Amino acid sequence: MQKLSVFVTTFNNAQTLDACLRSVAFADEVLVLDSYSTDNTAHIAEQNGARLIKNEFLGYGRQKQLALNHTSHEWVLFLDADEMVSATLAHILQWLKLEDFQQERFNGFEIPRHEQVFWRMSANATRKNYYVRLFRKSHASFTQMPVHATVDVTGAVGRLEEHFYHFGETDIHTKVAKINAYSSGLVRDKRAKGQRANPWMMVVYPPLFFLRSFIFKRGFANGWAGFIASIVGSFYVFLKYAKLYEQARFDADGAKHMPCGAPTLRSPLERHGGPL
Repeated sequence: MQKLSVFVTTFNNAQTLDACLRSVAFADEVLVLDSYSTDNTAHIAEQNGARLIKNEFLGYGRQKQLALNHTSHEWVLFLDADEMVSATLAHILQWLKLEDFQQERFNGFEIPRHEQVFWRMSANATRKNYYVRLFRKSHASFTQMPVHATVDVTGAVGRLEEHFYHFGETDIHTKVAKINAYSSGLVRDKRAKGQRANPWMMVVYPPLFFLRSFIFKRGFANGWAGFIASIVGSFYVFLKYAKLYEQARFDADGAKHMPCGAPTLRSPLERHGGPL
């Protein structure tokens, strides 16, 4: 019989964590790795019978890897605290505990994510993104990306059609705040890898992203919510390349365009997240 571990990494997720943990109550083990939340997150984890471990935040990839290292079983599912397993996916995952689940054929599975788009859930006609969330622990490790850390699985990866939900895009304010923080994190990563700024990416890539999101991924099926989400997504793409170019100009020009006696300019990455 296969057993299933589920892990969630948290920081001040009291608003969504209860729904997340209730959706995986069937698992043999539920582990919550918390970064010393100041709200009710830890209490909610304990109320739901999760094994609670606390550790300072190490970065998205390293934090998830640490949580994975603490799990007890070979098959692992990971969720973010603002996600929830659907009833149909829960049924399939419970079958994992009873059947072979093709374990000799696949070492992981991609699962489609059903997104909240501001005031509504995305339409069924919208093309879903698939993410590797279910895998064998012995064949998996997390990337060290500063944001959007993903799991790498060695060997064959299958695909499930039963979905899970994501409630992260609750309103435009929240979405814009997230993309502002994420874009700065990605700039640090691009600079650390030596990627050079190309200002033409600010011109070319955002419109292409909008077309991909609104037309080819059928964001139009979500009405005005889909239009707004596609515009905000293309702004995210713009921010990544704009901030990379801005940083290059700070490095190259310093204060030479400022008047004599002006305050000393500092890099935006130093002001909003520490030096590289």
